[in-house]
Amino acid sequence: MNVNFYVTCIADVVKAGVAKNSVLLLEKLGCQITFLEKQGCCGQPAINSGYAKQALAGMKNLVETFEVNDYPIVAPAGSCVYAIKNYPEYFARFGENDWAERAKKVAERFCDLTDFIVNKLGVKDVGASLKGRAVYHPSCSLSRKLGIVNEPITLLENVKGLELLPIHNQQTCCGFGGTFSVKMAEISGEMVTEKVAHVTEVEPDYLIGADVSCLLNIGGRLSREGKKVKVMHIAEVLMQEGK
Repeated sequence: MNVNFYVTCIADVVKAGVAKNSVLLLEKLGCQITFLEKQGCCGQPAINSGYAKQALAGMKNLVETFEVNDYPIVAPAGSCVYAIKNYPEYFARFGENDWAERAKKVAERFCDLTDFIVNKLGVKDVGASLKGRAVYHPSCSLSRKLGIVNEPITLLENVKGLELLPIHNQQTCCGFGGTFSVKMAEISGEMVTEKVAHVTEVEPDYLIGADVSCLLNIGGRLSREGKKVKVMHIAEVLMQEGK
């Protein structure tokens, strides 16, 4: 299957290993990857800050970029996928109805990585192996906004040697929330402190998530508290083959 890969800003700049492992995983599952170089930021930071109109130019660039083919578009971040799926609403709000129609066609092709693997490729076990105890953090964008709850868990449950541990208030936000962590830094800090307390209570070897931004937030707090918990994106976990 031919697939477009949308790298996202954070994966491109901060966590290149997530992008690399996502591509390797998709190739392992039989996908032919196309990387369209004109892709750019989805505009989420501006949109979340109330500058949706100023983000329209970047949004148009992204739509134009992915109109060159009709392949599915896969991204390793639910927050970006959710932002793009709301493009038609923003274009319509500012009277850009033609762009709203074009954006709708592109947005319909966007998928989160785990959603694509389980629901489009029909794969639940990718053959990964990782020994240890792990906590999975369901990001708000993925679980609440996109409704992707079981797919990541299904994939992780089929990782040989990995034990998933439940924690108190597992569904609670980590406090990142895009620009929320900047505008409401004190509240955000308390939220991630509480999240880390619940995670470390069960003494896991790994903290796993499907959104890099949440992992950076939680991982930063774990590091500041000196906790020896390895933070991994699900793409990195699914590429582990064990020994």
